[in-house]
Amino acid sequence: MEPPPPIFDRAARRRRRDRAAGGYAAHDFLRAVMLGGIGERLDAVTRSFTDVLDLGCFDGAFSPPGDARIVRVDPGYRWARAAGGVQAEEDRLPFADASFDLVVSAGVLDQVDDLPGALQLIRRILRPDGLFLGAFAGAGSLPALRAAWRTADGERPAARLHPQIDVRAAGDLLVRAGFALPVADVEALTVRYRSLGALLDDLRGMAASNLLHARTPALRGALTRAAQAFAAAADPDGRTSERFQIVYLTGWAPDASQPKAARRGSATASLAAALKTTG
Repeated sequence: MEPPPPIFDRAARRRRRDRAAGGYAAHDFLRAVMLGGIGERLDAVTRSFTDVLDLGCFDGAFSPPGDARIVRVDPGYRWARAAGGVQAEEDRLPFADASFDLVVSAGVLDQVDDLPGALQLIRRILRPDGLFLGAFAGAGSLPALRAAWRTADGERPAARLHPQIDVRAAGDLLVRAGFALPVADVEALTVRYRSLGALLDDLRGMAASNLLHARTPALRGALTRAAQAFAAAADPDGRTSERFQIVYLTGWAPDASQPKAARRGSATASLAAALKTTG
């Protein structure tokens, strides 16, 4: 059986991350919000950690809890080198099983070709009762941009944005990967833009532009029509509201000391109950 065709262009992803590295500080707001949400969830945990993996480290903004040792990984060479870390992709991790007791990933899992495989690898490299906290832009993100491209492309729609994962599917993937006490929840972030160009600048600056393997370049005419459609959706102050749906994932590597979930395979367990699990 032949392997399925790739969803994302891995080489283009590496190049665009390297290109974004220099000016990332001007476009880091989305990951900053994700790290804030991960930090809130981590603050509720009553156990300590010794070995942490920052998976998709970008500029290394995540600070490990306490005195924990941290390994940083990024698919892009420039970010990995600047962080003193390892260049690797999330579904091709070079670590031995049970290497970490905490894995954090913010802003990259929506760009992984084999997300089920990546989650299984994350679970494997966690020690028993180790914690995974992830965040990414999920289904329902960028509705204004999608609408603008639909208007611009008319009867010949092109692949402009990659598929997005909804919160229910994300929870199911945690279960399939073998995580205990899986939780998936979602929070919305609204950002207001003066133009389509400003939004596209942000997406390029955060290395989140079109990475599809079978992507279609936007010709000048289509881009002009998209910009006009985006502007037509603006509020009276001339700014268009765009939304990011941030999906948060929480899962524990199985351990005999953990409480049993009320229902087998549930991804809707109480967040507070999951985070208060102790080692």
